[in-house]
Amino acid sequence: MAVRMTGLLSVGLLLTWIHGTFTQEASVPITLSVENDLSNVTPETYSGAVVEGGVLLGALRRLQETQHGFKFTVKEDPNYGLFLESVNGVAGSESEQTYWEILSESSGEYTSLDVGIGCYQPKANEHIILRLSTWSKE
Repeated sequence: MAVRMTGLLSVGLLLTWIHGTFTQEASVPITLSVENDLSNVTPETYSGAVVEGGVLLGALRRLQETQHGFKFTVKEDPNYGLFLESVNGVAGSESEQTYWEILSESSGEYTSLDVGIGCYQPKANEHIILRLSTWSKE
């Protein structure tokens, strides 16, 4: 009986160790800045992380849960998926022709992301900028 219990206990510990090993999620650090070019608001910068291979939406949700003062909303378009609707209480507006542009900064060079927050996978130590911008109707 004691041998059987020891064996079951060993198997249980092994399964617990394996589960813990394979479910630990590695994360990569990112920096997120919120800029509003349309007002004199000082840009805000946050440090966060995303699960390795995870998408920007997950990083934004983690920041919202852990960083006081950071909040965002998204809207789902049936044709194009998720897009950033508001950041820190400021929403883009079709009538004012404003939207939240998502950029990646590297060595002073800014690049617009070619996919949205539901698809973009940030790299380790990447600087993501959420910038309230305008567009012109032509």
